[in-house]
Amino acid sequence: MESRRLEILRAIVDEYVSTQEPVGSKAIADRHSLGISPATIRNEMALLEEQGLITHPHTSAGRIPTDLGYRVFVDKLATIKPLSTAERRAIESFLEGAHDLDDVVLRTVRLLADVTKQVAVVQYPSLVKSRVRHLELVTLTPSRLMLILITDSGRVEQRVIDFGNDIEEFFIASLRSQLNQAIAGARLLDVADQLTGLVAGRPGNEKRDVNAIVTTLTEMAMEKPEERVVLAGTANLARFQEDFSTQIHPILEALEEQVVLLRLLGDVGENVQVRIGQEQSDENLRQTSVISVGYGSEVNPLGALGVIGPTRMDYAASIAAVSAVARYVGRYMNEGS
Repeated sequence: MESRRLEILRAIVDEYVSTQEPVGSKAIADRHSLGISPATIRNEMALLEEQGLITHPHTSAGRIPTDLGYRVFVDKLATIKPLSTAERRAIESFLEGAHDLDDVVLRTVRLLADVTKQVAVVQYPSLVKSRVRHLELVTLTPSRLMLILITDSGRVEQRVIDFGNDIEEFFIASLRSQLNQAIAGARLLDVADQLTGLVAGRPGNEKRDVNAIVTTLTEMAMEKPEERVVLAGTANLARFQEDFSTQIHPILEALEEQVVLLRLLGDVGENVQVRIGQEQSDENLRQTSVISVGYGSEVNPLGALGVIGPTRMDYAASIAAVSAVARYVGRYMNEGS
């Protein structure tokens, strides 16, 4: 596609996102300094329409982008708008105040909704993708222990073991040291392998007690609890109600389903993904766009976050905000590990 036609498409997208009004050739000529006449712009717009990138609603002389037009805009034209110093500072200071994983997730989703004025969604770090940061054995009674597993993402899992016999403190201290030496830094999926051989060769009662701890720890590491997703900013959809040809209730109903939200954030990596309109797998979301990216690790993201809004959104600004917030969340996770 000729660069001039791409610039006209950019102008149509920018104008429509800003004004929500169909865009005419005169408006483009007056506001975008392309150095060509309205007649030439009209000719190029006719070609863009033939290619399915723009369309004219009803009898209006102006044009609006199609889903395909937005896709070409995002793929070929959209440049990430740098965040202002104030925006960067606000993101950093807002997340710095978090004191645990739940707090950082809730702060992140509220922040993202506020910055983008869209619906924000944040996935909790996946437990099975995490690594062991530390293991703690806490004596509750002489015969009961609490096993606490802390991951590098800040997630905490705990189990209580009732042995039926008293456990000596020096034995607990020694075993705590051995377990941490064996699994600290290991992926949860590898914990079982790392504990191989820890039970063998121990005397009767001690072997039974160590086996109970190792078995419980292995179960904790291998469990796959239902993934959690947090949502914020659903009221922002009401601001764009005129963008949807149908009522927003089906969209809101879809966003209430955790399975739908997990699917929206599925298979994301370090690069931002943008799904526009008809590209959505869920029929109720095909009048929306989703911008998402992974956080926590470039190679193996611990989770994902993103925003959902009408197809008429400021893609460049939203991509910048999603990327920046993901970087800060990733930094928080890594600094905590």
